Amino acid sequence: MGRKYARESTMKLLYQMEINSDFSGEAIHIFFENNIFNEGEKSYIEDAIKTIIENLEEIDSYIEENIEGWEVNRLAKVDLSTLRIAIYEIVYRRDIPVEVSINEAIEIAKKYSTIESSKFINGVLGGFVRTRDER
Repeated sequence: MGRKYARESTMKLLYQMEINSDFSGEAIHIFFENNIFNEGEKSYIEDAIKTIIENLEEIDSYIEENIEGWEVNRLAKVDLSTLRIAIYEIVYRRDIPVEVSINEAIEIAKKYSTIESSKFINGVLGGFVRTRDER
């Protein structure tokens, strides 16, 4: 299992929260009650969800800046959740190389979304990293 499983599980939880418009602690609690994780996976998921929820406006603004002709609320929820996780890792997790975050996001999109989505996510994250590095 490990970090890949934790990322996918985080995406599923974010997706569920987005679909239900429920970013509550209760939603997180129910998710953990119904899934089994080791300590490392649980720690990653808890930190990711907490940080993403606390910084949702900032994270979504980074996405919005890099999706020309789109709006965040019109993105597929799987893609939105995947982008939020990747940006969380790039901005808030210095222990994870940027290339790993982007590659893992692409792999999640290939598994849970469409081929077009993986290309879209790659473009959005590539644009975000280039813009961020120019600042």
